[in-house]
Amino acid sequence: MKAVSRIPVVIIGAGPVGVMAALLLARHGVRSVVLERHRDVYPQPRAVVVDDEIRRILQSVGVHEEFAALARPARGLRLLDARRRMITEFPRSLHGHHGFPQTSMFDQPELERLLRDALARRPECELWGGAEVVSVTQDTDGSNDPTGPVRVTFRRDGSDEVEHVWADAVLGCDGAGSLTRDAIGTLWEDLHFEESWRVIDVRTSRPVRTWEGAEQICCPNRPGTFMRVGEDRYRWEFRLAEDEHLDGPDGWARLRELVAPWVDLPPDVSAADDFEVIRQAQYTFRARLADRWRRGRVFLLGDAAHLTPPFVGQGLCAGLRDAHNLTWKLARVLQQGAHEGLLDTYERERKPHARHVIRVAVAVGWAMTGGQDRGAALRRAVVGTVCRIPGVTAAVSRDLSPALTAGPLVRRRPRLTGRVLAGTFCPQPWVRHDGRRVRLDDVLGNSFAVLTAVPPTAQMTGVATALGAQPIHVDDLGDEGNLAAWLARGRSDAVLLRPDRVVMDTVPAGTGDFTDAAAWAPLLHTARRTADVRPVS
Repeated sequence: MKAVSRIPVVIIGAGPVGVMAALLLARHGVRSVVLERHRDVYPQPRAVVVDDEIRRILQSVGVHEEFAALARPARGLRLLDARRRMITEFPRSLHGHHGFPQTSMFDQPELERLLRDALARRPECELWGGAEVVSVTQDTDGSNDPTGPVRVTFRRDGSDEVEHVWADAVLGCDGAGSLTRDAIGTLWEDLHFEESWRVIDVRTSRPVRTWEGAEQICCPNRPGTFMRVGEDRYRWEFRLAEDEHLDGPDGWARLRELVAPWVDLPPDVSAADDFEVIRQAQYTFRARLADRWRRGRVFLLGDAAHLTPPFVGQGLCAGLRDAHNLTWKLARVLQQGAHEGLLDTYERERKPHARHVIRVAVAVGWAMTGGQDRGAALRRAVVGTVCRIPGVTAAVSRDLSPALTAGPLVRRRPRLTGRVLAGTFCPQPWVRHDGRRVRLDDVLGNSFAVLTAVPPTAQMTGVATALGAQPIHVDDLGDEGNLAAWLARGRSDAVLLRPDRVVMDTVPAGTGDFTDAAAWAPLLHTARRTADVRPVS
């Protein structure tokens, strides 16, 4: 039995969520080790879509330009009937609120390699491949201290000998079958959707009839999904009957029939050397939510905490949002002595959003597949009618990232006029900085920020200084007035932005100061201390 020195954070699972968590912690100077039972990236595509908020998170860890080179912006989502007539369309902009295309298609193995390359460049992170975690244990000394070290036991490739690593915090990014979830006694809440679908990934140079967006076929007998993923990459998803197979002697004929609305294939598979099926996989789409996401210093992220059907493309997005929400809080607790209660806000903020996104995905799924009764036909008709109302489709698109509800880190005020900004994301326009045109977050850095449209008061400056930031007057950013207009719509003279760019507090127009500092200051106090970081070897 071997043991290693204590590590600030151990992350279980080196998928996109686990590696992103390590990169975000590294931005704050927190060391981590990622334990992954596989040696290399899983080679088959799975997730294929992210939104502009996720592109902004990729920017925060410095890989957005590399990702842009491998991503393909998409125009949105169309719901079609069984004859492929459009029921409604959810358009997506090429320049969203976060400064990136609202929908981007990509190949997951390429994203994972990009993230791992970035990980290898950060001295704060280590990836231990071939390390299978076998247990996560808290309170081994019987002290009942929720902040005490957590023991992670693992076994390396080809070895029967177990090793231990001790961590100040453990992030369970180990997927739907999470060992971490079992270790903290979490149970699934069933949100009532479970269907088996066949996913088909294809590479072809043949002409494919596509509008450069995703299509959902709303048909109870043969629902399906189609999307263009890359220059020559496409994905189809179909719900097939139990006795329908795409393998064997009749498999090609069935596949040819399924994809006929989009691409013409020859009757003989030997004549289709320009149509390569990269992968066929049977998936069970489920809607589930963990009943709790934390015990002590052990946390659940991504599929370990929530499972959503893929119909609105938010599965991976939700996990990366988890990492973005949690890591800055954990860094502040570990490095700056912030109150342990700060970590309670992770589940409080993320769980309602995860539940909401799952419900939206389930609603779209039922619109596609919700039975053959008259009620199902009526539901589909209602969807089409409602979505033709001006502004409804844009509102549904925005609703995938609703504002955080009021809490210790979101100071919501009664809305008199204008838009409530607290709990929403600050937009990210292009700005001028040191003579260069850059995105706003490149100026703000990785900590708190105060944006003001008026001369900063002594209190604004004091708040910014206490949180390691400087107040920035929006007129000095050269953004063509975008941020000033955003503040005016929210009837605010200034905003306090969290490190994840959520508006935490506002200065209402004409009032001069932040008025709720007493509510959040105890969670964020900056009694700085040096983190206990010892060599990981």
